[in-house]
Amino acid sequence: MMLMSTRHVLLGLLVSGPSHGYDLKRRHDERFPQARPLAYGQVYTTLQRLVRDGLAEVDGTDADGGPERTMYRSTTEGSHELARWAGEIAPPAPFVTNEIFAKVVVSILSGGDPEAYLKAQRAAHMKRMRELTAVKTAKGADLSTLLSADYALNHLDADLRWMTTTAARLTTLTAEVDTA
Repeated sequence: MMLMSTRHVLLGLLVSGPSHGYDLKRRHDERFPQARPLAYGQVYTTLQRLVRDGLAEVDGTDADGGPERTMYRSTTEGSHELARWAGEIAPPAPFVTNEIFAKVVVSILSGGDPEAYLKAQRAAHMKRMRELTAVKTAKGADLSTLLSADYALNHLDADLRWMTTTAARLTTLTAEVDTA
C-alpha cells in the first residue's frame, strides 16, 4: 500500500495561497475524505520541516477573531518540488506485503483455522464495502468522496478475489507450509 506524502499534500494545499495549520488540516480532511485525518501535531511538524527545507516560509500571522495563527506559504523551491513529486510515476511495489496472507500462513503454522480466518476477514471486507457504497450513494457526495470510495472499493474487491482463490487452495498451501 502506498502512503500519501503529507509534506507534498500540504505543499499542494498551499498552492492556493497562504494558510495556517488549522486551515490546512481542515482542507486536507475535506479533500481526502477516505484518508486518515491528519493530526494537528503532524501538520505543524510537517510545516516546520517544510520551512527548514526551504519549501515553505512563514507569511506572517493572522488572528481572524481568534488566537493568533502563523500563516505559511509555498516558496518557489516548494512549487518546483511539488511539480517534481506530482509528475513522478508511483512505482508498483517491488515486494507485495499482505497481512492477510501472513495471517493465513501463521494460522497454518500454529494449528489455527485459516479457513475460518478467511471467512471472518471476508465478512469484515464486505461490511466495509457496504459502508463505502453507502458513502457513494449518499445525497450530495462530492467527486473527491466518490473517487476515494471507488479506489477503496476496487482494492477491497481485489482482496476478496484473492481470499476466494486462497481459500480454494488452502489444502495445497497447508501441505506446502507443513513440509517447508
